[in-house]
Amino acid sequence: MDRRDRAAALPEGDTALLQRPSPTAFEARIHSPAAWLDRPGLARPLAVPPPPAGFSARLSEAVAAAVIPRLQLAHAAAAESVPNAADVTALSALLLRHDAAGASAYLEALHHAGTSAEHLFLDLLAPAARLLGQFWADDVCDFATVTLGMMQLRRMQRDFAPRFLAGSRPRLAAEAPRALIVSVPGEQHVFGLDLVADFFRRAGWQADVSPLRSADELASMVRRESYAVVGLSLGDTDRMDALAATIRKLRRASRNRSVGVMVGGPAFIGHPGYVALVGADATAADARQAPLQAERLLRVLAQHD
Repeated sequence: MDRRDRAAALPEGDTALLQRPSPTAFEARIHSPAAWLDRPGLARPLAVPPPPAGFSARLSEAVAAAVIPRLQLAHAAAAESVPNAADVTALSALLLRHDAAGASAYLEALHHAGTSAEHLFLDLLAPAARLLGQFWADDVCDFATVTLGMMQLRRMQRDFAPRFLAGSRPRLAAEAPRALIVSVPGEQHVFGLDLVADFFRRAGWQADVSPLRSADELASMVRRESYAVVGLSLGDTDRMDALAATIRKLRRASRNRSVGVMVGGPAFIGHPGYVALVGADATAADARQAPLQAERLLRVLAQHD
């Protein structure tokens, strides 16, 4: 059984260590976050410059004493700023050191410097989650470290959700379409599901989120409740067959015979043609686009009823 199989066998949130790097090598990477991204063969989702100065062994103090004032000065003149690759690297370093206080302080500093909750979600938290996943896939750090980092990301996202939802589109409950956002059975992390659900809620949808243990569990959910759209997230293209089988099962079981099925996640980035292959109706480039595409899908489905 290889490392990925062992990880898949763990329950959600399990913190058992798998293939822990040597303490010396791990500490060296923590002290120099940019070094992770210089490793040969690393597929880089971002072109990451060196992190801000001040990231020493005591990162919380560095954030409070050096990084936060610089962020405030750098973004003071901008009406709205967008996190950059260095911000993603810095936050990831804090998460991998289990520095929850420092990570939260960094997030708050960006927000007070003019970064909206939307940009924090899309341009900081989501890329940081992808980067943590990349570190795990590339054996830079162990499963427990990534799991704990993802848990902290989810806590920060939930803490910011009220500020993000403050601009929600008002709709009567009876008029709000319902969406179910799930991961394909067997997926390890569900951070992106909460993010997508919040964008649906801000657009006036009722959105339910659930990790799945099996396709049968999803079939029971859509048989019990009527959803206008079901969105499924997939991280790896080698599980396309499982996704296609899950979609077929949910369509057969759905209480809403005209249910729209959307797919997303890393497996579909840059591959819109995969949507039809798995039997879905639509995809979206990111969480911001998901409710927009869902609204378009509902209009198309209504024309064919």
